[in-house]
This record gives sequence, C-alpha cells and structure tokens, in this order.
Amino acid sequence: MKLSAALVALCALPAAAFVPQMPSTFRTALASDLQTDQAMDQAMMQRLQELEEKERRLTSALKKAESRLSQPSQPVSRGLGRSSMERNMNRNTRANSASPLPVYDVSELFDLAKTTTVQGGSLRTWSFANPNIDFVQVMLKTEGRPLDADIQLWHGPDNTPHKMKVYVEDGGLRTFNALIGTPNGPNTIAIRNTGMLEFPLTAVVEPDRDGQNAALAVESSETTETIQGGALRTYPFESMVDSVAVLLKTDGRPLNARIELLQGPNNNKQVIELYTEDGMNRPFFAIIETPGSGNVVRVVNTAPVEFPMAASVQAYGMNSGEVWGEDGIQMGHAW
Repeated sequence: MKLSAALVALCALPAAAFVPQMPSTFRTALASDLQTDQAMDQAMMQRLQELEEKERRLTSALKKAESRLSQPSQPVSRGLGRSSMERNMNRNTRANSASPLPVYDVSELFDLAKTTTVQGGSLRTWSFANPNIDFVQVMLKTEGRPLDADIQLWHGPDNTPHKMKVYVEDGGLRTFNALIGTPNGPNTIAIRNTGMLEFPLTAVVEPDRDGQNAALAVESSETTETIQGGALRTYPFESMVDSVAVLLKTDGRPLNARIELLQGPNNNKQVIELYTEDGMNRPFFAIIETPGSGNVVRVVNTAPVEFPMAASVQAYGMNSGEVWGEDGIQMGHAW
C-alpha cells in the first residue's frame, strides 16, 4: 500500500523535475555565443550589401564606358589664318564653348582603380620601373573635408624634378586630377598628406590611360598663350562648365606656376603650387572641377621674367546649364 502511494506521488511530479538544471555560467556563455553569432550574421549581411552596391556601380561604369567607346570621336577644330589679336579677343568665348576633348568621369576611375588611404601626416610612395611609362595619373579626394598634400616625383637619389603643393577646400566636391610626366624611368611618386590626423585622403596613382589623349587635344588647340615671368592670366567660365582642362609647358626651361580656382572675391577653392625642372619633357596637365557658378581660373607665372611659359585653359566637361533644386527651383538659369 505504501509503495502504491509512493508511485502515485512520483507520477504526479512535473517533467521538469527529472531534467537536471543547467549551471548559470553555462547559460551565460551560451547567451554570449548566441549574441556573437547574431553580430557576425549582421556584419556579413552588411558586407554582402556593400559588395552588391559596388558591383552595381562597376556595372554602371562599364556600361557608360562601352557607350562612349561606341560613339564616334569628334575631331579637334582648328582655326586657320587668324591673328593673335583676334585669338586673344575670342579667348573667353572659346573657353566657355563646348569642348571636343575626350571626357572621362573621375568617379568611375575611382570605382575601377585601386585606391590607397593616406592618413594625415603620413607618406605613401608608388614606384614605376617600366621605362615605357611616360605619364602617371594622380587623383586625390576626401570625404568632403579639406585636402592638403605634397606630391613629388623622385628620379634617382636626391633628384626631385617635379613637385606640387595642393590645397582643395572640399576634396569630395572637387577631386584633384593631374598627369605627371615620368620619362626615362624608373620613377617614384611620393604623396605626403600634410593635413591633420583627422583629415585622411584617398589616392589613386597608376599609369595614364585616357588623360594623355586629352592633354594632346589641348596642346593641339589654338587656345595656348604665352605668360611671361611674373605675369598672370584669368579665365572666367560659365555655370554650364563642370570641369576645366589646364595645360602648362615651356620650351625646356624650368616651370614655376601657381594655379588658383576662385569662386567669388579672393575665395580660393583650389590652389596648386607647381615646379617642374623641364617644362617640355614634363609638362603639367590637370582637370579642375568647377561646380556651381562664378568660377575663375587664375594662372600665375611665379618664375622670373626670363622664364615664360605657354598656358592653355579651356572647358572640359559640360552640362545643360540647368540645375534643379529639391524644392523645384531652377538654379543657374536666367529667366
């Protein structure tokens, strides 16, 4: 009778009473592992979304490049029989006219090229041992912060035939894009971020592909004029001009110049201080982005009067001239 009563009482117990209790330390470790797995899953999903977005940008860039290659190239127009006075009178008109230069998108180049982050106060170098590389393209940008950098070309020990000091007020809005002549290799490009630690920059340094074609087109045009030592020239551009091509060279003498992008009175948006040992073998060519209206490019020959230089500044990228704001107001258009 007692045994039957014990069996009845045992059957009345809940099932949980027969399961051994899990130690608290084990439960804590299990919960921690579960949270870690969830965080890793979220990180993998975020990385997958970033890769999908990058693949989408690359596909779009490739489609744009294929469409540009399928279009027939336009020949560079040349005027014949015009005097130098007439060319100087029409310089501003030609500068704001549609450019026949082979235009390429800088943002696409950043997406397709290998980028390197240069932290504030640090130095990065790129070596090119191939003697067949005559030009190297250098592109710098930031995430909207100021850009301060020193760019040098090293050719042998203690030999710096080309150096630049670059300042850009907004490195995200106005990307620095220039060609550096690298004949008679090997050569090394050195970029030092002279900004503070809080202002890193992104750099792309690679052998030139398309910029040299644009430089040759600028050189063959009739917009080139001589700037004597100590003199300056200004080139105003309309709001429809998105970017400007600047070519500076000499007859083999040293080249010292200062290029400024002004937007308003004494408001420097971009400044380039340039030195080249030989302005013929190593001419300077750059694409300066000019968003907005009221842009003026000022070129100053900082060398003595015995060292003149030839300058060509003309429109590179064009837009329709009509920019619509988010509130529906049309900007840059006279009603």
